[in-house]
Amino acid sequence: MRVFVTGATGYVGSAVVRDLLDNNHSVIGLARSEASADALKQVGAEPHRGSLEDLVSLRQGAAKADAVIHLGFNHDFSKFAENCAHDAEVVRAIGAELAGSDRLFLVTSGTAILSPGAFSTETDLAPIGEMANPRVATEHAGAEMARKGVKIAAVRLAPSVHGAGDHGFVHMLADIALQNGEAAYVDEGQNRWCALHRLDAARLYRLALERGEGGVHYHAVAEEAVPFKDIAEALGQSLDLPVSPKSGEEAQTYFDWFHFMAASDTPASSAWTREVLNWSPSEPSLIADIEAGLYRPTAV
Repeated sequence: MRVFVTGATGYVGSAVVRDLLDNNHSVIGLARSEASADALKQVGAEPHRGSLEDLVSLRQGAAKADAVIHLGFNHDFSKFAENCAHDAEVVRAIGAELAGSDRLFLVTSGTAILSPGAFSTETDLAPIGEMANPRVATEHAGAEMARKGVKIAAVRLAPSVHGAGDHGFVHMLADIALQNGEAAYVDEGQNRWCALHRLDAARLYRLALERGEGGVHYHAVAEEAVPFKDIAEALGQSLDLPVSPKSGEEAQTYFDWFHFMAASDTPASSAWTREVLNWSPSEPSLIADIEAGLYRPTAV
């Protein structure tokens, strides 16, 4: 299958591209720069020059493909709501090119958008309303495109997608701990995150692509409920720092803008995803990666 991939040189996207190529698919990768184009050529993918801001280039890339995997996203969290709104425009632009065909469009979302405090499942829909996570815009745009005849499905990534080269949320927590001279958690630290290794994520995207079903959500989750305290304690041990609880204003000061994620309780089930895709995560766990020193300053 000929697959157009946005975010093709990114942390998760590069693993997805490699997995697709290793399993006899061909890849057209979105490339903003010559460096990105060269990186794609080196692994055997075809670069397509363009960007997430250039909606015409996205439609042109989709037009050349049998399916699309959308992994690109602007991770500037100072403009998070704006970036989420733009991602919805990206979904609409690519969807307009695919409408009326049988070509699958896989978009990327996250389990953290779902209602907190209880295990979410793949049948749960993205919340609506002012209090919803702005990232729900992607799934709402996807539902709009489905009504217009696009075969579209969403992969909801765990908040922590870990592995070599991770510069995501756990990397941020390590930086915060090093800056403050201690690792910390909020209140009792019993709020739960789910987690996934990037190589297991790559395999899930390929399996979802090969299954070819629209109108569903997949949960890219290997560990369904890791207590945040366990993450903080593993970071403390790995970074040789003390670990302490924070609450109220103290937690707000310690975590700053990241407080909303540090306090989030968003466990998620992936039972249906595992069953229908015959997907069994096999890479190291998040705690194992932390304990192996992945987030020490010399290793990142």
